[in-house]
Amino acid sequence: MRVLFAGTPAVALPSLEALRADGHEIVAVLTRPDAPVGRKRVLTPSPVAVRAQDLGLPVIKAGRIDAAAVAAIAEAAPDVAAIVAYGALIPEDALSLPPHGWINLHFSLLPAWRGAAPVQHALINGDEVTGATTFLLEKGLDTGPAYGTMTETVRATDTSAALLERLSHSGAVLLAQTLAALDAGQAAGVPQQGDVSLAPKLTLEDGHVRWDHPALAISRRVRGVTTEPGAWTTLGGQRFKLGPVALRPDVSGLAPGRVRLDGRAVLVGTGSHAVQLADVQPAGKKLMNASDWARGLANKEDVVFE
Repeated sequence: MRVLFAGTPAVALPSLEALRADGHEIVAVLTRPDAPVGRKRVLTPSPVAVRAQDLGLPVIKAGRIDAAAVAAIAEAAPDVAAIVAYGALIPEDALSLPPHGWINLHFSLLPAWRGAAPVQHALINGDEVTGATTFLLEKGLDTGPAYGTMTETVRATDTSAALLERLSHSGAVLLAQTLAALDAGQAAGVPQQGDVSLAPKLTLEDGHVRWDHPALAISRRVRGVTTEPGAWTTLGGQRFKLGPVALRPDVSGLAPGRVRLDGRAVLVGTGSHAVQLADVQPAGKKLMNASDWARGLANKEDVVFE
């Protein structure tokens, strides 16, 4: 089929490659415009844009689907549009262009976690199983009929980055299978069934660790926001970034936020038992091992995160 591929971040790349490997003609790639990256805020094309340019594919860069973008999509004349983490809403005049519609690969078991950050919310809320769904994009937020699903067990050490990486590959297979079924006239969308939950985009504040919360909830939140938007606390009025933490149910009685050294282990009190820090990044410094950071503390008895 003639396919318009819409995607922006690296997690969309396995799907683009899978569709190419299946012999579909990628008539154009829709991605978001170049964005500032790094401390110097250098305008940088998206990972999908870079790969499309390497492959010699026509690229449509649009932060929103305006009249010019709609015209470019119409000129490409796709049979179907495949969308993976594009990052913007598709208006009705664009939805109606491909005869087979827009097939969205969403990284959740819909209708669970409709929205921009499904994997992050699944981890924060302690889901034991997640997955991906292909569905027909329509005007509502991730509400269209589903074509297929796949499941993925959440591992105890998963961060959102690690889980998304796995789902990007297994989901690419699901998307390719869905388009193959559409091409063969064998695909049938079915209404979504089950309880609806929402997964709005996370903000920086969502990464703020509240030490009076239970250790398990803290661990889930830290893993859910790693690597974006990132977990953090404050120390001396400055933001202090945190990597995933380990649960230490054998250590109790440590006040929430208070830091204690136990050999090389750096422990922090929570609303239940302690957690152990792994990697940390103090303000103005590089990421380092927590024990290396702790050796440089002037007064190890009076360190309290807020």
